[in-house]
Amino acid sequence: MDPTPDRIFQIGSGFWSSKTLLAAVELEVFTILGQAPADVESLKQRLGFQDRGARDFFDTLVALGFLESRDGVYRNTPEAALFLDKAKPSYIGGMLEMASRRLYGFWDHLIPALRSGEPQNEVKGGEEPFATIYADPERLRGFLRAMTGVSRGANLAIAQNFPWSSYQTCADVGTAQGDLVAQIVRANPHLRGTGYDLPVVGTVFEEYIAGLGLTERVKFQAGDFFQDEFPQTDVILMGHILHDWDLPTKRMLLEKAWRALPPGGAVIVYDAIIDDDRSQNAFGLLMSLNMLIETPGGFDYTGADCIGWMKEAGFRDCRVEHLVGPDSMVIGIK
Repeated sequence: MDPTPDRIFQIGSGFWSSKTLLAAVELEVFTILGQAPADVESLKQRLGFQDRGARDFFDTLVALGFLESRDGVYRNTPEAALFLDKAKPSYIGGMLEMASRRLYGFWDHLIPALRSGEPQNEVKGGEEPFATIYADPERLRGFLRAMTGVSRGANLAIAQNFPWSSYQTCADVGTAQGDLVAQIVRANPHLRGTGYDLPVVGTVFEEYIAGLGLTERVKFQAGDFFQDEFPQTDVILMGHILHDWDLPTKRMLLEKAWRALPPGGAVIVYDAIIDDDRSQNAFGLLMSLNMLIETPGGFDYTGADCIGWMKEAGFRDCRVEHLVGPDSMVIGIK
């Protein structure tokens, strides 16, 4: 077939679609419609919209496949109802909220990032992003919710697909709210789990774990993985952690994992692992560009890259297994 410009226009104007969805998430449109379907007039009143643009906004969400419209009444599609309604535990919009409020503007500086190799976020104003986020309790809660949202599918897959019957304990390093260790323990009643993160995360973690009824089987351990050793356990997990850091730090974290494990113990690392040919996992490659914008040295990586670092740290029998969507896990055995 002859080439057409359709895909070029679709991707080149993709920010239109992206910002429409991000705005709807930030405005809690899907949460409002989760309470009851509504017509354009009631939605305008709830959201404080003017006449101009309101109907176009909701009809755009229909055309994009996030809303349905029948006889002038809007309702969530099954996909939006499951994943974008804040009232449901399956909500993944935390990451999209952060994308709308923080990342969207920073990506306007992709060209300066590529030319300088320097991050383009709060660092430009002399702030350290993680320190800024962690210093504000509300921003911290939002960030930790975002991490749960973006990780939930992979967390469930790890809980189901790793041979947990061979192990008794696990620890999630950089645990955020603790969803990874929580899902593992829920699916494997014989296990006990630890969430390891900075002390300021403890209250949010414990609230989340208590809400799942897992307080007796999941505990929080405060620590700084730059300064402290990892918890001694059978399995060390790092989900969406390794890509935040430069290569020396990646290697250091894997070495700490090796020291924390007994013989036969396992390390599980997961991110949006880039395919070894670096030509298929567009999300993983885009995430690596996001690390360029967000961090001084972070980058995403291929499965072969990670296996090489694991072997350098002393792990054997290393392998890559796909989880869900763009995420895969890399497993190494001590």
